[in-house]
Amino acid sequence: MNPKLFLAAALALTLSCASTESRPAARPPNVILVLTDDQGYGDLSCHGNPVLKTPALDRLHDESIRLTDFHVAPMCTPTRGQILTGRDALANGAMNVSSGRTLLRRGIPTMADLFAAGGYRTGQFGKWHLGENYPYRPHDRGFQEAVYFPSSHISSAADYWENDYFDDHYRHNGEWQAYKGYCTDVFFREAKAWMKGCAERGQPFFTYLPLNAPHGPLWVPEKYREPYKSQPRNIASFFGMIANIDENMAALDEFLAKNGLRDNTILIFMTDNGGTVGVPVYNAGMRGKKIELYEGGHRVPCFLRWPGGRLRAPGDVAELTQCQDLLPTLLDLCGLAAPKDATFDGTSLAKLLRGEVERLQDRMLVTQFSRMDRPEPAKGDGAVLWQRWRLIQGKELYDLRSDPAQKTNVLEQHPDVVAKMNAHYEAWWSRVGPRVNEFGKISVGADAERTSHLSPCDWQDVFLDQGKQVLAGDPKSGPWNLQVERDGNYEIELRRWPAEANAAIASGVPAYQAADAVLPAGKALPIAKARIRIAEVDDVRPVSPNDVSVVFSVPLKTGPAQLQTWFLDAEGKALCGAYYVYLRRK
Repeated sequence: MNPKLFLAAALALTLSCASTESRPAARPPNVILVLTDDQGYGDLSCHGNPVLKTPALDRLHDESIRLTDFHVAPMCTPTRGQILTGRDALANGAMNVSSGRTLLRRGIPTMADLFAAGGYRTGQFGKWHLGENYPYRPHDRGFQEAVYFPSSHISSAADYWENDYFDDHYRHNGEWQAYKGYCTDVFFREAKAWMKGCAERGQPFFTYLPLNAPHGPLWVPEKYREPYKSQPRNIASFFGMIANIDENMAALDEFLAKNGLRDNTILIFMTDNGGTVGVPVYNAGMRGKKIELYEGGHRVPCFLRWPGGRLRAPGDVAELTQCQDLLPTLLDLCGLAAPKDATFDGTSLAKLLRGEVERLQDRMLVTQFSRMDRPEPAKGDGAVLWQRWRLIQGKELYDLRSDPAQKTNVLEQHPDVVAKMNAHYEAWWSRVGPRVNEFGKISVGADAERTSHLSPCDWQDVFLDQGKQVLAGDPKSGPWNLQVERDGNYEIELRRWPAEANAAIASGVPAYQAADAVLPAGKALPIAKARIRIAEVDDVRPVSPNDVSVVFSVPLKTGPAQLQTWFLDAEGKALCGAYYVYLRRK
């Protein structure tokens, strides 16, 4: 080689290497995942809703990659667990909205765990619904900052007494704290303040914003309901709650731009299940709604935007995808490592989002959850999704290409398709079926939670998570599954009403004027005795008219235990369980 050319090439290579070494490494992207509650695919004006207006979400839609064949569970807790673990609901344990089946199995890493391990700050703001007690709370599962409420909705049986969406109490890293403002505004406000602090410290962040809206009760400031006053009140309120979300999404985008975060932030917007209140107005041509296995129960919007991420151009991507795909996808997009033994039921969509491939490998998906009226999952009670086909409970087959509204069952015309999909389901059930009745255990006596606040939402296979059920004195009782962490004497305090209500066990409570509704009075019950059963103890104590609680002192040994309680009348007839139990190691 010509010496001059050799020297020039060597110099160019040296300069190139020096330039590469001197360039700072690309900053990892921030991630914001916004999840709304009970908003269906049709509850967006960009999807054709003829009444509802969502200008900010429409703009995000236009700027995003849209996964148009994207699926979740038909109910909120299963979807949340699937998002955070990348595992199917029956595989991760969080399969129902109550009944002791909301708890993510111990040992399964969450999205927050993996982001935190990769150097991210992690924050959660809004609805948790994956366990109210240690070790299932958000700050036990990888979130370093958490402002949240327990269970299914604000004003649920587990929630702070008389929360009504306005100026409520939420848990801040486990402790109740008062917050001013409308619930959705509070969660966005707290998230933005936290993200601003992370940005100022140069820390990448993962923000999980699972909102309670537009889940009922349908309470909203009147100004958001007003544009929809021609609709029935429930629809006007529901659309008003979405309008408030839309306004907050616009403010979030402004916040990102103002703080120089927009280009390097992955923003995901999605919903947790199919339509509810808005279905009579518009359901995007789909059959089904929340809690149903038809397309309208589990196909939801998913918009993903990363302006600086060198992704494919905004537009529709019609590949069959699911919320279990989000965790492996985000790990790839953010350059984070999964544990060597990590198991995901989803697959990474990173190459699809980058435009490196146009199609995913052929796949079948299963959607199954635990129902409120029959919590034990039954073999066959699921939907199998494959290409254009939908097999419902092994009994109905629909071809979405020719029949998107799922009106015609073509099961008998396609036996080969049915056989293949059934075989996939059988193999899937063989993996998840053996563990569907393994209940998560709430730890008691641990230093991480000195007093365990137990609510009826965690009674095994008993549905009682509604505040109105407590007010009515619903005559149910069920066992809590516990893990005693230390030998010792324990105080177990039984209440009909939560501590902050300060009401006598046998008395009723007056009606409450909430900000946007009147809550009914709570029913008085002729309670004269309290009974407790745990380990070797089965004890009954009298209840006086003015008693707000009854306290039992019980020795417990380390290990698993079941606790069940009852309130009885003077003749010993069971009236209901103690809806609220406060358990502490002396």
